[in-house]
Amino acid sequence: MMPEIHTKLPEAGTSIFAVMSALAQQHGAINLAQGFPNFAPPQRLLDLVGEAIQAGHNQYAPMPGLLVLREAIARKIQMSYGVRPDPATEITVTAGATQGLFCAIQAVVHRGDEVILLEPAYDSYLPSVLLAGGVPVSIPLRSPEFRVDWDEVRARITPRTRLIITNNPHNPVGKIFRPEDMAALKDIVLGHDLLLLSDEVYEHLVFDGLPHLSVLADEELYQRSLVTFSFGKTFHATGWKTGYIVAPPSLTAEYRKVHQFNMFSVHTPSQVALANFMEDPSSWGGLPAFYQAKRDHFASELAGSPFRVLPCEGTYFGLLDYSGISDEDDLTFARNYTERCGVALIPISPFYRHPPADNRTVRVCFAKTEDVLSDAARLMRTAVY
Repeated sequence: MMPEIHTKLPEAGTSIFAVMSALAQQHGAINLAQGFPNFAPPQRLLDLVGEAIQAGHNQYAPMPGLLVLREAIARKIQMSYGVRPDPATEITVTAGATQGLFCAIQAVVHRGDEVILLEPAYDSYLPSVLLAGGVPVSIPLRSPEFRVDWDEVRARITPRTRLIITNNPHNPVGKIFRPEDMAALKDIVLGHDLLLLSDEVYEHLVFDGLPHLSVLADEELYQRSLVTFSFGKTFHATGWKTGYIVAPPSLTAEYRKVHQFNMFSVHTPSQVALANFMEDPSSWGGLPAFYQAKRDHFASELAGSPFRVLPCEGTYFGLLDYSGISDEDDLTFARNYTERCGVALIPISPFYRHPPADNRTVRVCFAKTEDVLSDAARLMRTAVY
């Protein structure tokens, strides 16, 4: 007889991304739901992976990652933010940002610690906090501005608060932090003796000439932070699941204690290839213009549709207001729209622990070729719901 199973995640089900992608496939819909590009990584990077494999780089890498890659990351950070972390003690290569986030939370959150989540939030944060025995404290970013109410954050801090998790640029709402946000965040973290987990995987996808304000550029804030990044997002290779986490030596030591038993090491040929590819700063320097063109193309193609395009400052996601089409909740609308109109969208209520009842927005991914974006927009202009 099978023993009774007591789930650690009673509220968790199948990811909404998997659900909507399956629905898109079932109905032959254009998939703007799941966040992955439909175009290849740079050919030079693909060639370098093949060369690494043929050169024999096929065994375990060191637990923190290949030193040559960590040195390349340090140079990139110095070029981007004017600070050079120590490759030996402050940079760890991860199996994608999600694994980095999970291990970071397990490393610093103890049972009963409160963790502030700004919602809507990337869907891995909450279960990771719960598995660590932490207590999630959800603070909503209210539509349509979706800006952080820092006074509300201050009001929710208690003696048990341990960690704040931020996402900048933000998935799914497409907002970025401004100088006043960074000042408020720093004041709260330092003033209340907190730790910060800063998810910056879309660091190079910032538009309209605005800068990405990284935690790494503020020494006082960085000394209390773990900051996670993604090669998959930067180089159009989400399936490679390769990223890195940067933290001061004391936090890196704690992070690696968990990382070594969760993953130990990351795909070696990819690390060799990425280290060589990053010798050329243009490999990431053109990303803002590249994705801004896609954002603007899709918004232009949607002109005349019943959707209202909300402002997008960063990431390769945008929000659409569908209140001119339906009063249905976003889960129902996204499912029905995929089936009836042939375009798969993502509801944003799964990004909340307590979704607002009046939400009428859905997320789209514009990391697609222009022909796909045009075809999707045509259906969204003309389809009868």
